[in-house]
Amino acid sequence: MIYSDYGIKMPPSKKTLLECRLQKRLNALNLYSFKEYCDFVFSPEGQRTELIQMIDVVTTNKTDFFRESIHFDFLSNHCFPAMTIGRDAGRPLRIWSAGCSSGEEPYTIAMVASEFAETRPFNFSIFGTDLSTEILKKAALAIYSEERTSVIPLVLKRKYFLRGKDDKNKTYKIVPELRQKLSLQRLNFMDHTYNVPYNFDIIFCRNVLIYFDKETQEKVINRLCDKLNKGGIFFLGHSESITDMNVPLQQIKPTIFRRI
Repeated sequence: MIYSDYGIKMPPSKKTLLECRLQKRLNALNLYSFKEYCDFVFSPEGQRTELIQMIDVVTTNKTDFFRESIHFDFLSNHCFPAMTIGRDAGRPLRIWSAGCSSGEEPYTIAMVASEFAETRPFNFSIFGTDLSTEILKKAALAIYSEERTSVIPLVLKRKYFLRGKDDKNKTYKIVPELRQKLSLQRLNFMDHTYNVPYNFDIIFCRNVLIYFDKETQEKVINRLCDKLNKGGIFFLGHSESITDMNVPLQQIKPTIFRRI
């Protein structure tokens, strides 16, 4: 069911990992066996209340600020200069962080876009989606530990973060101006069509497809490209590829593509 409904590969080698993750839910529900848990998940009540909880513990959410920084350099040096020339102020540049996890990626994009807008003002909006409801709550909260924010250049950290008041447990929160640029929505890549509010100029889908088999990857990329404007830019993760796939993308640089 995890594979067919959510696309996540679940070979026998992942049995122990899955058991460890689901044990948290057994403990929370005071259940004593995986059979009891399965019976509950597939019951009408479980489908309403537990299914999303289960998927939240099954999904992997690994992310960092400025992860694969070459992509953000490409935004500043190529995408934004080309896409903002003559752009109407009322027509925002739309960017989709597909698989946004706890928000580090879309907020990094927002910082980079804001920095560029200081030299050439333009309007932009960022749309973040993820399968996990719990991780989307963290992205909306936009509070990060000192360790998570240590990779951010100090000049950007001072400009775009508010420091928490607890000196022992140091945290930083994204400033309201950036949080307002991001809208969030739960989305399952296995849906036949993606219910998103508009088409996009740029799509980031990085380090998500590695959890799918190649056939599923191709389907997902094509569905994402249906929402990418002609000439739009598509970013993949460093370990992902479109080799031998029938998708409407032309490579510009490794892991960077243009919609054709």
